[in-house]
Amino acid sequence: MRAAGQGRAGGLTVGHNNAISAGHLRATMLGWRNAHPDVELDGVEAGRSALFAGLDTGEIDIAILVGDASFDGFRHEALWSERVMVALPAHHPLADHNPLYWTDLRRERFLLPAADPGPEIRDMLTGRLSVAGVQPDVRMHHVSREGILSTLGGGIGLSIICEGGTGARYPDVVYRPVHGEQGAALIVFSGYWRTDNGNPALRRFLAFVRDRYALAFDIP
Repeated sequence: MRAAGQGRAGGLTVGHNNAISAGHLRATMLGWRNAHPDVELDGVEAGRSALFAGLDTGEIDIAILVGDASFDGFRHEALWSERVMVALPAHHPLADHNPLYWTDLRRERFLLPAADPGPEIRDMLTGRLSVAGVQPDVRMHHVSREGILSTLGGGIGLSIICEGGTGARYPDVVYRPVHGEQGAALIVFSGYWRTDNGNPALRRFLAFVRDRYALAFDIP
């Protein structure tokens, strides 16, 4: 009971809307599990609306999502950033470029999942690649990101993913980082939770993340 009250036992459920085959979220969850073996760690991958519904009902303790927008009723903090990566066929002319620049991508076709975080990535592409009123060629598909990446090797287009998805390999597909004028293109990941969540493991997890990434937010 003492361990549970201190967040060193019990359970913690982390929701996310992005791949965790690599990157900070995977490293954070593995690091937390190693440091707190008596806390049962569960993960839920779903769309943003489903994750917020889970936060509301208490089924999810914290949701870690692509982007940094506030939502009424939830505390949120920016936690870390990851590089934006292009997934493209290994035989594509741009595959020899490392890194790639936004200007290299203006005439390319992009395939994205309609589910999270596809719409946010589409908006990022629109902001980065629109020139004189000409919009980038972005096709949204009702398949998973894995379904899109598994077919890119056939030369049907390119896709954009966060660095956390680059641990998974697909036939004839390579990953290249994207750079802008100021260096590597980055995308922010933020944590969302209810301030009235009484799970001691959540408070300990927030302190773990804060210390790991040298952040400065307060934990009531």
